[in-house]
Amino acid sequence: MPDWVDGGAGIRGGAPEVGSMLPPRERRAGGDRRRRDRVRIAAVGDFHIGEEDAGAFRDLFASANDEADVLVLCGDLTRRGLEPEFRAVVGELADVKVPIVAVLGNHDYEGGATNEGTAVLRGRGVHVLCGDSFALNEQVGFAGVKGFMGGFARGTLTAFGEPETKAFVNAALEEVHRLELALRRLATPIRVAVLHYAPVQGTVAGEPEIIFPFLGTDRLADPIDRYGCALALHGHAHSGTFRAQTTGGVPVFNVSLPLLRKDGIGKLYYLHELSTADVSAG
Repeated sequence: MPDWVDGGAGIRGGAPEVGSMLPPRERRAGGDRRRRDRVRIAAVGDFHIGEEDAGAFRDLFASANDEADVLVLCGDLTRRGLEPEFRAVVGELADVKVPIVAVLGNHDYEGGATNEGTAVLRGRGVHVLCGDSFALNEQVGFAGVKGFMGGFARGTLTAFGEPETKAFVNAALEEVHRLELALRRLATPIRVAVLHYAPVQGTVAGEPEIIFPFLGTDRLADPIDRYGCALALHGHAHSGTFRAQTTGGVPVFNVSLPLLRKDGIGKLYYLHELSTADVSAG
């Protein structure tokens, strides 16, 4: 049964130099403390790094080496999606030795440099998921998309009327399709969905209701339920709710950094522990 624990993430020291662009080996520092019967996920979104933030997050991210088996970044890594900001993100991740999985957020698209930014992240060894999947090991895999807007339940926008309305809805449906394909490609028995936009209304509760349609859409929950995900992680709703679930019972966690800090869940990330004991035994 998955259990959740608060994120630790140590206190930052002085501002180190921005590290090399070359990806470090994905291993633990100071001895391997991983267990075969569990996977520990450190997850955060919306940390919005700018060029002037060199060193502000570096030590906190490095804490994942001791506390987690994988680091998951749920979008809005940058402020305006400029290539120098993506390079600043890479600098903050310089000391992370566990695998890193990421999706982009709306802020990361603002500057029109998503191709360049994605190349910078992948050059560092970050597994950027844009409808892609990543198998951490034989038991646990990740499928990720940015997601999109559109609303929830009876407030969901439908593709009726003007071409512009249909194009907006089709953008959301395309993200749903990408997530479905990414989940389908995963051969691991345990699947984790990674998004920026919310797949359920429950984790945006706390934000002004008038902006709910701009925070996500529950269309994204359909493939999450259909493929029996162990959990879903997202950001974007800074003042939302930490935990909710899909109609199929999949737990959904809003790991937006402002929310994690407001609720005292972690200094930088949320730690989630997945049991793989039953899968290993099978």
